[in-house]
Amino acid sequence: MEYLSGISASSGIAIGKAFLYLDDDAPEIPRYGIQKEQVVKEWERFLSAVGEARAEVAKLLEASSREMGREQTELLEAHLLMLEDEEFQGRIKETLEERLENIEWVIRDIAHELTQKLLSSPDSYLRERAVDIADVARRVIYKLLSFRRFSLADLTGDVILVVHDLSPMDAFVMNKERVKGIVMDMGSRTSHTAILARAFEVPAVLGLSRATRLIDDGGQIIVDGTAGQVVIDPDARTLKRYKNAFSRYRRSAKDLLQYKDYPAETTDGHKVILKANIEFPEEAEQALRYGAEGIGLYRSEFLFLSPGHPAEEEVQYQAYRKVLKSMGDKPVTIRTLDLGGDKLLSSIQDSDEKNPLLGWRAVRFCLSLPELFKTQLRALLRCSVEGNLRIMFPMISGMEELIDVLAFFEEAKEECRKKGQPYNEDMPVGIMIEIPAAAVMADVLAKKADFFSLGTNDLVQYSLAVDRGNEKISYLAQPFHPGVLRLLKTTIDAAHNQGIKAALCGELAGDPYAAPLLLGLGLDEFSMNASALPLVKKIIRDSSMEDCGALAAEALACSSWQRIALLTEEWMAEFFSDE
Repeated sequence: MEYLSGISASSGIAIGKAFLYLDDDAPEIPRYGIQKEQVVKEWERFLSAVGEARAEVAKLLEASSREMGREQTELLEAHLLMLEDEEFQGRIKETLEERLENIEWVIRDIAHELTQKLLSSPDSYLRERAVDIADVARRVIYKLLSFRRFSLADLTGDVILVVHDLSPMDAFVMNKERVKGIVMDMGSRTSHTAILARAFEVPAVLGLSRATRLIDDGGQIIVDGTAGQVVIDPDARTLKRYKNAFSRYRRSAKDLLQYKDYPAETTDGHKVILKANIEFPEEAEQALRYGAEGIGLYRSEFLFLSPGHPAEEEVQYQAYRKVLKSMGDKPVTIRTLDLGGDKLLSSIQDSDEKNPLLGWRAVRFCLSLPELFKTQLRALLRCSVEGNLRIMFPMISGMEELIDVLAFFEEAKEECRKKGQPYNEDMPVGIMIEIPAAAVMADVLAKKADFFSLGTNDLVQYSLAVDRGNEKISYLAQPFHPGVLRLLKTTIDAAHNQGIKAALCGELAGDPYAAPLLLGLGLDEFSMNASALPLVKKIIRDSSMEDCGALAAEALACSSWQRIALLTEEWMAEFFSDE
């Protein structure tokens, strides 16, 4: 028996047989010279293979249209469009003519060069995009060699998928009914695999480095997506423990769903709002299934990252409209573009910044590209008459930036008026508090914002000077740090003093141990991954505001995060000992 620890990408427990999906059965790519007069024929073979690949994807998209949304569709199409890019095609043709080698090897060589360049980037998003290039090249080469790889769509038995890296294409086509869990050497929480695993509600642990070398095909493994652990060849005792945990998880999940239509109200009558975070419009339906009272964070940048270029106004409008229609009269909060840092728009941004998380990102990026920014604002304004829309601006550091973004917002309104496009004049406009300076200045910012939303992922990172992506120091990124809690309290109090609401949309909102503490701090709205909603709601409904207030007061008096963490654990054990 062996334990592996990785990145918790999608919660839940899966127990079953491992299915190693590797490239070991792939054909060897031949390399041979050609005559100058054969170049035309090789180029025709290339164009024919691209055509076959396009036809294959078109058929796949048609057959899977009920499961895939606009973003997924655009991503699949973008894979093949890479090879139709004039510059890329020109490079392939030029290399073919210069080297006089077979087209399969030319494609392999160029794809290898590009993927290595991306993999060496310090930016995680660019590293993940290397998978896209490799996937496209492999698909076309397989067509040239008349090789058909086993498709994950053809799985006939239940498996836990074990892969080195899963291409977006493979993730899209896999039989979701048969794949009970995913274990991957590569990947992060922002990778396509992680996002899709959460959307499909498949437990997943990524970033394991050596899982494919240690796990045998057909061997029994356990995936604990909640804890980010994989157990290889579990002994009888461990297997029994996890089977019981799985049964409790399934039973608990089923039992908790009975609360989905109940209000998130404490035993002494204090009501808060529970919402869901989403990346894709299709996730709105999942949010409703778990009882979300709205969408607290729609990450609009995924409309740009999937195709790798700015999304047109109509594309944005249709995506936002789809979410609003799905949610009915429930509020939907859309965050304007938070590009930069570890999410780069490859057609505009590069990875040369020394400190990208402190650099050209979010509103700073948008303010420097007025037309791109106003295109999004116009799309949002047009959608404001389609439902209960609220928008918020990320990474606001002070009043100057807030005034600037609101000025662009007024310009976008004027452009809509000139075009005769109606919009909601009273649409709430808020800001994210994720920079310490903004938390300290919250009393001033509250005078120009309709609401606050605390982004604790970045607030923790910036407050504690900890790069949460750096495995050597990630243990220091503690949301229960007393300094962080005081910033949360300062922000919430400033919002209330000005008569506006304070929400929280970071990972902390979905932490069941944090729920009573956040209640005690006075938080009005929680927004989290949809699957976390039922448990957090039950904890809130079984708690009293009086007890939570006492817990928060005691936590604010603590001098270390270890003491606060222990305090919350003891509190939960005392009040929920029978759960």
